[in-house]
Amino acid sequence: MQQEKIDAIKSELAAADANNAEELEAFRMKYISKKSVVGELFAEMRNIPNEDKKAYGQLINEVKVLAEEKFQALIDKVNNSQKQSKSQDIDLTLPPTNISVGGIHPLTATRQRIIEIFERIGFNLSEGPEIEDDWHNFTALNFPENHPAREMQDTFFIEKNPDIALRTHTSSVQVRVMENQKPPIRTLSPGRVYRNEAISARAHCIFHQVEGLYVDENVGFADLKNTLYHFAKEMFGKETKVRFRPSYFPFTEPSAEIDISCQLCGGSGCNVCKGTGWVEIGGSGMVDPNVLENCGIDSKKYTGFAFGMGIERIAMLKYQIKDLRLFTENDVRFLRQFRPML
Repeated sequence: MQQEKIDAIKSELAAADANNAEELEAFRMKYISKKSVVGELFAEMRNIPNEDKKAYGQLINEVKVLAEEKFQALIDKVNNSQKQSKSQDIDLTLPPTNISVGGIHPLTATRQRIIEIFERIGFNLSEGPEIEDDWHNFTALNFPENHPAREMQDTFFIEKNPDIALRTHTSSVQVRVMENQKPPIRTLSPGRVYRNEAISARAHCIFHQVEGLYVDENVGFADLKNTLYHFAKEMFGKETKVRFRPSYFPFTEPSAEIDISCQLCGGSGCNVCKGTGWVEIGGSGMVDPNVLENCGIDSKKYTGFAFGMGIERIAMLKYQIKDLRLFTENDVRFLRQFRPML
């Protein structure tokens, strides 16, 4: 009886076929799994007389091996047929599909270039929070109580009394650095800043700044000028001229605006430079002794210089962009122009 059952299973295995994953699973369940017909043959071992168990065991092991070999053969068959069908679905005569590659945003490229220039002359990178308290954003930087920047029309305040605001400059990062490091300090602080201004082609309520700070013994204005001369020529070209105009900032004394020769007209005069041949790129000056003392640095032993500039402003001059709003509108027609910067 058992011999007939074994012969019948062998015949079924020889004739079995599968053309897809579902039929493979059905074969596995019938002949390979624990509850398969082969499994039932093994379960019958307990009913076989002891003298016949050796012969019976050899027979059912042979059936088990046949089932496993057949299953593997069917797996190979289904896999091969799937590969062939996929290759037949591909029309090799069709032109290739173009892969769209993006580009680096002009602000990102400008920021990276600025950082690269200053890192080469020893500046390291420092970052800080975009939500600041009054001390780090105003008071430590020598802003008087009645300074216009403290008013609601110039600053985005989150809380009042105590004042918590979106930072209006990255000078707040410099304060944190001076509070936590001892001179010499040579750091660059890029980041996003916020001011309550009407959005136009030349102004925005969100923009990016990069500010530099150098504090050590015997730092003078000549060091500041030479540093910014180096930056301007590296950023805009060796023919670029730089001039400093006296100005006022609460946190520096003396202070100066930084101008470079117009990149469009070469200094001869045009609409962009308003006929002067010069365009402003930022502000600078020697760190006010009060700021050093506020940060726990001995102003009688140490001096320092600081400078700041808008990254959008630098990008507009370098790439001759006339509208500040283009940086944040995500117009792909504008952004595609900067793909070569990859």
